[in-house]
Amino acid sequence: MGERIWTAALVVIGDEILSGRTQDKNIAQIAQWLNVQGIRLVEVRVVPDVEGAIVEAVNTLRARNDYLFTTGGIGPTHDDITVDAIAAALGVGVVHHPTAVAVLERYYATRGGATEARLRMARVPEGAGLIENKMSGAPGIRIENVFIMAGVPHITAGMLDALTGTLEGGRPVVSKQIGCWVAESEVADLLRQTEKAHAGVAIGSYPFFREGRTGANFVVRSPDEAAVDACIADLTAALEAAGHRVAAGGI
Repeated sequence: MGERIWTAALVVIGDEILSGRTQDKNIAQIAQWLNVQGIRLVEVRVVPDVEGAIVEAVNTLRARNDYLFTTGGIGPTHDDITVDAIAAALGVGVVHHPTAVAVLERYYATRGGATEARLRMARVPEGAGLIENKMSGAPGIRIENVFIMAGVPHITAGMLDALTGTLEGGRPVVSKQIGCWVAESEVADLLRQTEKAHAGVAIGSYPFFREGRTGANFVVRSPDEAAVDACIADLTAALEAAGHRVAAGGI
């Protein structure tokens, strides 16, 4: 019986992502954050600002994963329908969270006041808790295994900070990298063999083209730092034996 792997899914909500007007930066940010928590991001779905689409995605993905994160659609405007859609998915009503109301009233006291539109950002599915947001007043929302977050990446980052270390799950993941001016295809077998020789270690290969040359960074990940170090040492030795110069820490 292997160690239980904790999983998460992400629903990215927003017409502006699907139309290409905005490029999503939250997928990479949340994936990296989860990695460090020892939780694996296993699927991502991008959906429009349409209640039925959000409900379907939320109910499908929360059922088959330990955690579900959503980003987007929690602002002050009428087309920000994420809270209503998630409440519908969970079969609960929507209420103004008193703590969120207080936070917003404090935040907007010197910024023109907490208007009705701004207080929309205090609406939560009934029974929800809050995720602190030091950046812009409006908190994120946590209900059951669902985490409802902002679409703006630096605000999402603050919410993730507030959640760090609070999710039940696997161990933190250690990751270290080396780099090489080599075509990935040339060393694919070598990478596979090294990964096979180190149980519980994953090697990610990230090729790039820079200054007219082909190179790759190799990232070694495991919850066990000693295993990462041993794998890096073996991989470095194997690449050098094959005649490649290795840059510790990556290129």
